[in-house]
Amino acid sequence: MQEIQFNQGLLNFLKQSPTPFHAVTQISNILEKAGFIRLSESDAWNLQKRHRYFVTRNDSSVIAFTLGSSNLPETGIRMAGAHTDSPCLRVKPQPEIVNKTYLQLGVEVYGGALLNPWFDRDLSLAGRVSYLSKDKTLKNAMIDFEGPIAVIPSLAIHFDREANKKRTINEQTDLPPILLQVSDQEKPNFREIVLQQLRKQYPNIDAESVLEYELSFYDTQPPGYVGINQDFIASARLDNLLSCYTGLMSLTQADKNASCLLVCNDHEEVGSVSTSGAQGPFLESVLKRVCPSPEDLGRTIDRSVMVSADNAHGVHPNYANKFDDNHGPILNQGPVIKINAKQRYASDSHTAGLFRYLCQKTQVPVQTFVMRSDMACGSTIGPITAAKIGIKTVDVGVPTFAMHSVRELAGAKDGFYLYKVLKLFLSSETTNSK
Repeated sequence: MQEIQFNQGLLNFLKQSPTPFHAVTQISNILEKAGFIRLSESDAWNLQKRHRYFVTRNDSSVIAFTLGSSNLPETGIRMAGAHTDSPCLRVKPQPEIVNKTYLQLGVEVYGGALLNPWFDRDLSLAGRVSYLSKDKTLKNAMIDFEGPIAVIPSLAIHFDREANKKRTINEQTDLPPILLQVSDQEKPNFREIVLQQLRKQYPNIDAESVLEYELSFYDTQPPGYVGINQDFIASARLDNLLSCYTGLMSLTQADKNASCLLVCNDHEEVGSVSTSGAQGPFLESVLKRVCPSPEDLGRTIDRSVMVSADNAHGVHPNYANKFDDNHGPILNQGPVIKINAKQRYASDSHTAGLFRYLCQKTQVPVQTFVMRSDMACGSTIGPITAAKIGIKTVDVGVPTFAMHSVRELAGAKDGFYLYKVLKLFLSSETTNSK
């Protein structure tokens, strides 16, 4: 795969994945086309060597793996990890707000979102809907309004002369998006609006009523190249769908004789505590079914290594003083090894050295990020998975700007750089030597 082909696939994946539910659907489709066999957690598994499998949980997390030709306790499993969720605005269960003829929807802020960029954007809605069918069965379906159906207008500067210096955002009162205008006699029902969209999107659906939903607003501006020389990629949800796509491409094109695995968890942005999050039992449950013997599982994990891929902070030229002078990653200069003495990242000298060695073998430049010592550091699924499973882990990522904004920026070369390294990592049976 060449860089242009990789990036075109990435842009399409980002556009088709406005929510974790849509991302996992896209991942599942790509896996099936690559010959991976879909499993269900509720079924008995009959796993065979030299076969490739995947399983989803909650429609928002996915684990895909290849069982190679070797004995797992002797070789271990090469694993890559990422997360499917991104900060956004989630619609509340009873969201209808009618004020001055405008129908607005109450929203919750999901994750550590950078809120100012959400104003004056053309917004749409997408997510999962749980509905009651005509035969009284509970069913789920994904919906996407696709077009711009909402906006959060800024307050004009004439009413807040200090807006460019001191404006703050009240998450309860300042963020409800406007959907439409209504008369005084109308009593809008958002569930009816969702039901209409269900029937529009699925003409043959037997939906009788909408019971519940998990819907998020998203920016309708499509992903694309930015810069005179197209040096950058701009998009929503680069954190962390870029890593999901990179891991996915690496896994599907890795050596089929090597045992390797990709896990993409939901709920990282809110702490990972869920059935489908990294603190949940999903990965552990799958590994136990791959290695039913406790002794074999222990030996396999001890010989395994995980690359936790989650975007890194590129040094911002307008705010360079916010970064450690010796650890400011540059866009388009390669993936970043993330280090933190307080274990906010799981990298240690062994795993970081392994990743650096893989970069050397693939002739990919590599960088290092350490947060300023006087600033708090974020975290990833890396330390959580390492602590829960006991697997040696390195935290890496592609450098980006505007992390957690409604539109983020990455270098056009770095995703492909990381893909080359992960492909070699997942194809190798010997990279975890002690």
